[in-house]
Amino acid sequence: MTITVSPITPNFAAEIGDVDLSKPLEAADFADIQNAFWKYSVLVFPEQQLTLQQHLDFSQLFGPAETERTLDPKSTPSRFTGAFADISNLAADGTIWGENSRQRMYKAGNRLWHTDSSFKYLPALCSLLYGRTVAAVGGHTEFADQRAAYDALPDATKKKLDGLIAEHCIAFSRRRSGFAEFTEEEQRRLPPVPQMLVRTIPQNQRKSLYVASHAGNIFGMSEAEGRALIDELLAHVTQRQFVYTHRWRPNELVMWDNRCTMHRGTEYDDLRWVRDMRRVTISDVANSCEQEGVPLPAEAVAKRAAQRVA
Repeated sequence: MTITVSPITPNFAAEIGDVDLSKPLEAADFADIQNAFWKYSVLVFPEQQLTLQQHLDFSQLFGPAETERTLDPKSTPSRFTGAFADISNLAADGTIWGENSRQRMYKAGNRLWHTDSSFKYLPALCSLLYGRTVAAVGGHTEFADQRAAYDALPDATKKKLDGLIAEHCIAFSRRRSGFAEFTEEEQRRLPPVPQMLVRTIPQNQRKSLYVASHAGNIFGMSEAEGRALIDELLAHVTQRQFVYTHRWRPNELVMWDNRCTMHRGTEYDDLRWVRDMRRVTISDVANSCEQEGVPLPAEAVAKRAAQRVA
């Protein structure tokens, strides 16, 4: 049976029906899913019953899965290892986390607008989040279309942004949410990295903003000037006309293109309702500056050389 594609908006977010992701896909069906993904950037697959391996198998059709977690598992144990990130409110033993748990404090940053792994030199292509149990109230995920937001910018602003490079770091966003207790090992593994402020999506040649709460500075600008521009762009991208709010149903897989969307989780009573979700994140092919053919600023080159020595 051929898959069905039901757009949620004309060009952003779509539901995919008549497909069972627990089984191997026909080549034509996967091609249709890919084409829908390149067009809509957010795909929703309702009523999926997926084991860990089936979730991973489908995810890896899009590329290699990330395996490095942000928090050190020695100091902050998780229910999952390897390719899976635990996007839940559950401790390693499967019980609801404590009010002052390190996981809870760190994951409060997920309520800020972000794109997964832009704080890594090799950023993410896409993320695939599977929800087994969802909160009875709240706990939605909002997605913002950075392609449409770029298209809506005045020409003068587009010209101003051309070629600009921002510095992304997980510490930037977590400080904004009140978390600063990274271990020395975590800080060493995740130093600031350069990423383009505007990038081109190869599969459709659409230009997109690439901004997130992980972005803290812009090379060539003062800290205050760069921060003001990033905040201005965040406010622009997250206007209601660019945002889709997803209300989760149990046993649902949602995937999104990290290169051209931002997302955030909305609040829910995380000390009462279980929200049991797991995510696989697929790596992009190269750093965004390399993909655009833009040389790294001398400051970024020097920082990377120092990191390698360290």
